[in-house]
Amino acid sequence: MTGFIYSEVERILKKYQTRDPYDLLDAIGAVTVFSDEYRKGGLKGYSTIMNRTMYAVINAKLPSEEKKIVAGHEGGHLILHKNEMLASPVRMMRDFNIFDNSSLYEREANTFLADFLVSDDDVLAVISDEDRDYFSAARELYLPAPLFAFKLYNMMRRGYNVRSPVDLDSRFLGRVRDRW
Repeated sequence: MTGFIYSEVERILKKYQTRDPYDLLDAIGAVTVFSDEYRKGGLKGYSTIMNRTMYAVINAKLPSEEKKIVAGHEGGHLILHKNEMLASPVRMMRDFNIFDNSSLYEREANTFLADFLVSDDDVLAVISDEDRDYFSAARELYLPAPLFAFKLYNMMRRGYNVRSPVDLDSRFLGRVRDRW
């Protein structure tokens, strides 16, 4: 499945010429809503399709960096899981914990997001500096450290000789500010 998702990311990048999650949502015709309905530590966001309109709803109380991550994650759901959402009129991809690696849909949206935000070449350029540690490389790439782990894992599965010193973290956004 990782190969299919990477191919989808490459197709999307070629078609829309952007790595910005908000531009992506706009390009695929999704309505992006910033909602004040949720508390800061509650629902991060969700995506759904109603009356043939795609929606990405993002918790407005999140910091801007976190909103961008949620936007990209929800964009991943809308691209990868559109058929599943269309099959059930009440189906929503709700995300309290964006980097929940326990569900197939969440893992797929995270895989999409990691490859969408940063190119393999950019990662290789940053990690080629032997004096740079994992966390400073993540900061230079503007990625939260746990999302950087997803990117490295994806690259490893594609045959790159890279390793992540941290495991994929299913509780990622609960601690995002500690590792940005």
